[in-house]
Amino acid sequence: MFRFETDRSLIESFRSRDRRVIEMPPGITFPFFVRDYLAWTETSGARVYLIFAAPSSRKPIGIIFRRDSPGGGLTSSMCEWCHSYGSSSEVGLLTTDADNKRRVGVHLCLDLRCKEKLEDQADRSGRHPREALEQLKERMFRFAHEALGIEAQPEAYGARPG
Repeated sequence: MFRFETDRSLIESFRSRDRRVIEMPPGITFPFFVRDYLAWTETSGARVYLIFAAPSSRKPIGIIFRRDSPGGGLTSSMCEWCHSYGSSSEVGLLTTDADNKRRVGVHLCLDLRCKEKLEDQADRSGRHPREALEQLKERMFRFAHEALGIEAQPEAYGARPG
């Protein structure tokens, strides 16, 4: 759990290269508490925003994904983070810039509502979702670390542990 004191602290959780294109989530007021992660889709639907904390840190990490247009007809895919299946309108390739010359992508729930799916699965099986949510955050950080070179660091300026 972490919280943002101001909109500036939320914006600073993203890489400096991404900060110029941020569209703030609707209806947010500060201070703002985040239990597991925060995800929202830009009004146009072209970008999906994600903020989470690395498992060993409370420093928020922000990633901006682009929704790439699905090619062909309807297909079924599995989200690499929550392992839910969905049609090409639900699960697809989200990409982000690794640097000026390279983009990386991962097949995910296009709205990043993995948390809701994991909680629903846990409810249906009579389990607590905490373990599944921790694994989800570990997968998020593994992508951020391996694909984008983001390191887990101590708490960031403006964000406080909850």
